[in-house]
Amino acid sequence: MHYLDDLKRIININSYTNNKAGVDKVGLVFDEWLSALGYKVEVHQRELIGEHRHYTSTHQDGKKLLLLGHLDTVFPPNTFENFSEDAEWIYGPGVCDMKGGNVVALEALRNLQRAGIAINNIDLLFVSDEETGSDDSKHLSAKLAEDYDYCLVFEAAGVDMEVVRARKGVGTFTIDITGKAAHAGNHYADGHDANLEASYKLQKLVALTDLEKGTTVNVGKIHGGIGANTISPEAHILFEIRYTQVEEKNRVLESVSKITNTSYVEGTTARLGGGIQRDVMQYSESTKGFIEDIERIAKIKLSTEARGGVSDANILSASGVITLDGFGPFGDGDHTIHERANKKSFDERIDLTTILLKHFTKNLDFKG
Repeated sequence: MHYLDDLKRIININSYTNNKAGVDKVGLVFDEWLSALGYKVEVHQRELIGEHRHYTSTHQDGKKLLLLGHLDTVFPPNTFENFSEDAEWIYGPGVCDMKGGNVVALEALRNLQRAGIAINNIDLLFVSDEETGSDDSKHLSAKLAEDYDYCLVFEAAGVDMEVVRARKGVGTFTIDITGKAAHAGNHYADGHDANLEASYKLQKLVALTDLEKGTTVNVGKIHGGIGANTISPEAHILFEIRYTQVEEKNRVLESVSKITNTSYVEGTTARLGGGIQRDVMQYSESTKGFIEDIERIAKIKLSTEARGGVSDANILSASGVITLDGFGPFGDGDHTIHERANKKSFDERIDLTTILLKHFTKNLDFKG
């Protein structure tokens, strides 16, 4: 498991999303490793966040495959740092989310080189801001998606080594409500209560939830007003939507617009902000066919799952690329100081990925 030395090297570099220098340092290490495999790197420079890195192989006529990962973690300097291990587990920031997954992809590509197999039509994209929502990189990812037919994403595997066939879409929104202040004792009827308006909107928003269809609307924060003796002149709602179907997204967005523009309390007005952060990664016949191809190539029964959380897989899938996620090692405790990854799962994932990449680079498709 010599690749664990490589993982240790990048785990010991703090790459908190807002630590641009650290994220870029990890990127330079991958430049070194992937250049040794014949990859060319295109660095997408950014001023305030780490650079996004697109690694390209030799291209021939045929399908193209993108391996997708991110370089950043959620841990600021001096919080949770450094690599450690015991007989069964590896510990450290990013061991499963997702420096460990990036190393799985790297080691599978190295296995092709060791076997004397030329790497064709298999590229990589490592972005630097996934943990903060990919607000910058999602535009790059969507643009690059136009050049690819398939995408494997190396976020952590499920507890039973499942790959991810679907992820909910997510959007974060605000509603800013304006009312009119008035003295609650002397001029109560002169005011327009923004807080009361927010209460009506909150109930209407939450009522859009449809658990049977996997749609949720959560009002996570609400505040407003000045004090107990003043009719509230303003209120603010922060809420999130998650959905498993495009049709549900459209239904909810149409209703949210209507709720925002309806004044339930006379004299109040409201303004909607925010938007869809990552669109749904929806299970489809194409996904089903891709899973069947993998099972045939690897001669296994592939365990799959749908997740409520999002990743950059959402972006590629929503752009029309046939996408599967969860090709990294199994781990847990991600986004906490207890993050760990199972050693045995690294070998399983590297072996599976190697088989798939060997087949793809030989046939330039998963159908062959």
